[in-house]
Amino acid sequence: MTLRTRYEFTLPRGYVDREGALHREGVMRLATARDELEPLRDPTISGPDDPRLTVVVLARVVERLGALELVTTHEIEGLFAADLAYLQDFYGVINFGTPAEVEEFLAGQDEVAPAAAPVAVEEAAPAADVPDAGFVHARPARSAIEELPAETR
Repeated sequence: MTLRTRYEFTLPRGYVDREGALHREGVMRLATARDELEPLRDPTISGPDDPRLTVVVLARVVERLGALELVTTHEIEGLFAADLAYLQDFYGVINFGTPAEVEEFLAGQDEVAPAAAPVAVEEAAPAADVPDAGFVHARPARSAIEELPAETR
């Protein structure tokens, strides 16, 4: 019997790089003790409860993401929240799950829906005689972080 140390995955949405290319398929390897201990020595990590710890650990064990041969914290930080959650679950199952749980999780990957095509949101001029029928209106861009009044929070 051989020990499987690398697992392929498909992200629910995918990572979009600077050129706009979508990367969904990847490979994650099993974590070593060093993969979990070294990030705790990173000066940007405040301790085992630091949320950034997950990002650093995942960057160590994700070996490939689409055409990207080098996955860094920059790419992990650029993932959509659903993809980050997926990788956290994937990490937990392959590193701490039973062989049956791993197989069940991998079989569930086949049910991952293809990424939705991006939708451009355009702000349309409102017509005076047409009621708002669920149209999406873009919010005005903010130039800086603004404090919201307490009554709107």
